Amino acid sequence: MTKKEVFQHEFEQHVKAGLSAFPKFLSSKYIYDDKGDKLFQQIMGLPEYYLTESEYNIVDTYKADLRKQFTSPNGFDLIELGAGDGKKTKLLLKELYDQKVNFTYKPIDISQNSIDELSQDLLQLFPEIDVQGEQGTYFKVLEQLAQYNKRPKVILVLGSNIGNLAHREAIDFLSKLRDVMRPEDFLFMGFDQKKDPLTIQNAYADSQGVTQEFNRNLLHRINKEMQANFPVDQFEHWEAYDPETGTAKSYLLATKACQVQVQKLDLNVSFKKWETIHTEISQKYDDEVVEWLAAEAGLEISAVYEDEKKYFKNYLMQVR
Repeated sequence: MTKKEVFQHEFEQHVKAGLSAFPKFLSSKYIYDDKGDKLFQQIMGLPEYYLTESEYNIVDTYKADLRKQFTSPNGFDLIELGAGDGKKTKLLLKELYDQKVNFTYKPIDISQNSIDELSQDLLQLFPEIDVQGEQGTYFKVLEQLAQYNKRPKVILVLGSNIGNLAHREAIDFLSKLRDVMRPEDFLFMGFDQKKDPLTIQNAYADSQGVTQEFNRNLLHRINKEMQANFPVDQFEHWEAYDPETGTAKSYLLATKACQVQVQKLDLNVSFKKWETIHTEISQKYDDEVVEWLAAEAGLEISAVYEDEKKYFKNYLMQVR
C-alpha cells in the first residue's frame, strides 16, 4: 500500500474503534486536511489563542543563541515533527540561512498539504535551502529518525504538541525520541505552562467559533471520506479545563439524539442527546512536571527559554 492508503486505513480503523467505544472518542490529528489546515491557521491568528505568539516570541528572542547551540563543524540535520505552516520555524531557518550554517531541514507533518505548501514557500524565501519534507505521524517517523546519525541532529517539537498526550504516553514518546538520539543531539520542545484557567479556557473556546468549526471538520471528513451522514451542525464544541491536573479536554457534543450511518465501515452509531465524542487533550505544565517527564525518559534539560508574558516555555534537552 502507498503511504496515503496506509494513512486512510489507519483513519478508518480509528473511526470504527472510537465510535464503537463508550465513551466515544476520535483523535484530533485526523482534523487536518486542506480545510482543517486553513482553520487551524485561523485559530493561530485569534487574539485568544496565545500559544503561537508566545512561542514565536521565544524563537525570535533566542534565535541567535539557538543557532550557536545547534551549529557544529560538519553541519546538522534539523528535523521538525508537526511542522504545520512553519511560521515560528521560519525565524530560526532565516537565522541559520543568513549566517550560512550548513544544515538540512526535514519538516514532517500528518498533512501532505501542509508539507507541500511549506516546502514551496521555503524555497521561495530561501532558494538554496535543503528541504526534505515528509508526510507521516510522529510514531511512524520515529522509526526512521535513527538513520540520521552521520552528523548531529536537532529534533524540533513546537506548539506544545506533546500536550496532546497523557503523561505516560508523553514519557513513551520522549523515550522513543531518546532512543534515536546520540549525546551530541538536541531536542527542542515546547510546553504550554499552567496559568490563569480563564486564559486557557478562552484559548480553546474562542468567541468567533473558529475552534468549533475546526473540531467539526473531523465529522465533515468522515462524511466525505467514509460516506457517513453526521448531522454536523447538531454537534457543538465543548472545552473543559481542570486547573488541578492541568488538563484541557475538547469534546464534540450531540445537541440532539441521532443515528449515524458510516457506510464505508458498515457501521451504525447511536447518539443520545448531550452524548460526547472526546477529541483532544491539551496538557499544561510547570517546570517540576517537565523535569519529571524528561528524567523518566532518560533525558536532561540543558536550557529553558520563556516568552515575555511567561505563558510558554521551550526546553532544550539532551540524552542524560
